[in-house]
Amino acid sequence: MIYLDNAATTFTKPAEVYGAVAAAMKSMTSPGRGGYASAMRAADTVFRCRETAARLFGVTSPENVVFTMNATHALNIAVRSVVRPGMRVITTPWEHNSVLRPLRAAGADICPVRAELFHPDSALESFDEMTRRGAGCAVLCHVSNVFGCVLPLDEIAQVCRMRGIPLIVDASQSAGCEDIDMEALGARFIAMPGHKGLYGPQGTGLLLCGGDAEPLLYGGSGSASELETMPAFLPDMLEAGTHNVPGIAGLLAGLEYVLRRTPAAVRRHERELLRQTARGLSEIGGVTVYAPEDPARQTGCLSFTIGDMGSERAAEELGEMGIAVRAGLHCAPMAHRWAGTAPDGTVRVSVSDFSRRSDVAALVSAVRKLTKSKG
Repeated sequence: MIYLDNAATTFTKPAEVYGAVAAAMKSMTSPGRGGYASAMRAADTVFRCRETAARLFGVTSPENVVFTMNATHALNIAVRSVVRPGMRVITTPWEHNSVLRPLRAAGADICPVRAELFHPDSALESFDEMTRRGAGCAVLCHVSNVFGCVLPLDEIAQVCRMRGIPLIVDASQSAGCEDIDMEALGARFIAMPGHKGLYGPQGTGLLLCGGDAEPLLYGGSGSASELETMPAFLPDMLEAGTHNVPGIAGLLAGLEYVLRRTPAAVRRHERELLRQTARGLSEIGGVTVYAPEDPARQTGCLSFTIGDMGSERAAEELGEMGIAVRAGLHCAPMAHRWAGTAPDGTVRVSVSDFSRRSDVAALVSAVRKLTKSKG
């Protein structure tokens, strides 16, 4: 199988990740639940993972790195901590349901900026204009999970700092391949999954905290056991229950891989593959490719459609040819309405640091065969 659905979950992991998960299951129990060797090994691994994430993402203290089940879990904590009913919240048209649904549940007044696809200047101009009228919070993705378009996060964060607007960042598609500096951004929260660009196992995620937070879950924390309320300090106040120690051990190995490789190197590799994909697909009659002229405006994934063939059907046939891609609305219906690709959505190709030029060439060849066979 040629796997090109890395925006959902990176399938190929560094070898160290597999080894770390297995070793943790054989030698570690739970941190904070005992002073014996297996518990202490777990505590050391958990803390080293916090330290590594803090170093990679510019977090001032490892205690401000909170473990979650995934980015959705992290975003729910962030939204619960900041957003109140009726609050005006600025977003983008490209948001995933992991942003939109928590905001709806919180009773927010959701106000997406007016932005053209792959035109970050238009997004920044609209964001600046909309925040002049006031906002209680800004919640936005760094990179679209549908089109791979990169938002001008540094400039948006600067506007937020200038106007005193709390910023929550969904880094689901940018963590590991784009530069993220929590302290420089001044963000209130940054949420990210462990199983995508950080090459960790499923069931892992991180919430980087730059301010006060409110618990989403309540229970044992291994600390302050005399209290009937959650501890008032990070990370314990947000980490109720037993840690996913094997997952965190694997995430630590993935973070160490990214640090060695560097996000810049991963980004260069992915963008070269996307350029190759866009060039090859655009030469096929009837195929519409959603890619910018400037490759710096796209990271990780791109979308395309094949004439009037539905995206689900196209992806199914590509799957039968041994190529795994994603099709449909990608849990981001507003993005498709905005781009004019609703209701069928698009076929999405997403690469990783382990994808190769031959993978992309095989995809282009398969799409060419598919279009010829369907006339």
